[in-house]
Amino acid sequence: MTHDRTTALPVALTLADAGVPVLPLRAKRPPANCTACRDMACGGRPSMRVPGPCGCPLPCHAWAAATTNPQVLTSPQWAADWHHADGIAYHPAGAGLTVVDLDNPTAVAWARETLPATRTVPTTRGEHWIYRGTMQSANAVLPGVDIKSRMAYARWLGPGTGTMATLPDAVLALVVKNEETTRARSSTRAVWDATAASGCRHTERYIRTGLDRGLAMVRARTDSGASSQAFGVARFLAGQHVRCAGPCGLDAIGWQIIDAAVSVGVPESYAQRAVNRGLNHAVRAA
Repeated sequence: MTHDRTTALPVALTLADAGVPVLPLRAKRPPANCTACRDMACGGRPSMRVPGPCGCPLPCHAWAAATTNPQVLTSPQWAADWHHADGIAYHPAGAGLTVVDLDNPTAVAWARETLPATRTVPTTRGEHWIYRGTMQSANAVLPGVDIKSRMAYARWLGPGTGTMATLPDAVLALVVKNEETTRARSSTRAVWDATAASGCRHTERYIRTGLDRGLAMVRARTDSGASSQAFGVARFLAGQHVRCAGPCGLDAIGWQIIDAAVSVGVPESYAQRAVNRGLNHAVRAA
């Protein structure tokens, strides 16, 4: 459902009155963080995975900014974003809900065969299946299937049809299975080791310090931007080695950045593409 500046805020206020935390969207994305909140310089909001002190009056931090407070929604600080809004996002877990986002007809067919019927909302490419109850969010738990609940936002596309069912074990199991697969995959990958950097001009401590800081920056992006952060970290770390004779163990560094991005919900294919772009960008720029 597409909104404009004349309809987005009134609909958002109606949702907020019903207990659904909302925020504006533009081109399917929440407002970018302000300068003070960029790159988590503010420490993050209290509701985030790592609680922080941020009390920014602007709609920064995506899902974490969603609110039911009409004074915040109609505040001067939010006015410009509502003026440009063409959609509304909501925080499912904040309303006690989980959204199974089915992104294509194959995923929809899988849900109809596997999951209990519940309220459904048509989307551009598939459907949202909405259940009562909250859980951890995760992307790409199956091809074309994302789970949006805690620490995530979903687009408001209308109330949908059907009777809302309780969150079933089959949906909870998707995230457990996804986590187990990620851990198993990560455990088989090499992590950076000084023995793989026999041609590097840097000390082991220098490399490990930079890598640890970079991984922490990626993992801190629990609301949005982890893929872009992974690109930036890969580009920066690879740039430190362009004058080395090599090898420097950049493949292992790249996989560790990918795993960090996947751990906060980035689909592996997206993370791998972002990291490879970052590594290659550093080489081309040298």
